[in-house]
Amino acid sequence: MKVGIIGVGNMGGAIAHALIKNGFELYLTTKSKDLEDFKGENVHIVGVKELTQKSDYIILAVKPHIYSVVVDEIRDHLREDTIVISIAAGQTIESLTNLLGKRKFILSMPNTPAMVGEGMSAICPSEKVTEEEIEDVKKIFSSFGKVSTLNSELFHGFGAACGSLPAYVYMFIEAVSDAAVLTGLKRDDAYKFVAQTVLGSAKMVLETQKHPGELKDMVTSPGGTTIEGVRALEGEGFRGTVIDAILAAEQKSKAMRKEQI
Repeated sequence: MKVGIIGVGNMGGAIAHALIKNGFELYLTTKSKDLEDFKGENVHIVGVKELTQKSDYIILAVKPHIYSVVVDEIRDHLREDTIVISIAAGQTIESLTNLLGKRKFILSMPNTPAMVGEGMSAICPSEKVTEEEIEDVKKIFSSFGKVSTLNSELFHGFGAACGSLPAYVYMFIEAVSDAAVLTGLKRDDAYKFVAQTVLGSAKMVLETQKHPGELKDMVTSPGGTTIEGVRALEGEGFRGTVIDAILAAEQKSKAMRKEQI
């Protein structure tokens, strides 16, 4: 399985490093970055035309504003059996069909934790993609986290909940750390302590498979400090504010899609 990546920026670079680590044969090209960090026995730094002709799967990881330009550049060089994987924000099954015609492609949405091998990605294949090819794409995405197949109509909600969520988590970590500093902890210690606690809490949800509410109740002793903090959060509309943020992101995603159509 030969994988080509066009655009080796933050996300494309993270994917490239993960695929190199997992033994994939890679073809890389980019116009804006030195690729010295990606050298390896199975890594080929090539031009767009060569990449297009030799890759079984091509990941388009370019910026949205040059997306159509790059597609125009590769369209006539694509092999009939090549699968094009789009990771660009704002693309849809409809827009990719308009750009690529009846070729095989995958609509996908990874998130930035892919950079540390803990991404959560969604994929949606076009009609002509076979089950075997879908499994191959899952292997690609599994190299940098978890992946699930979703109906394209659910991508708005997925993007709002998982694509945007890292930003909200970072805001939460920053806010908790600010409070910890206010209580006297050193800034560096605060970030380390809080980030590890968030990581461990998420891991407990995944590994225990307990309801988040049940895990929360395990921490909130009667009359204790945690339940007092929960009361303060609920008094300020914590849950409602989070829900509103996710719905706002979803509505923005839908609006962007209408603009494309």
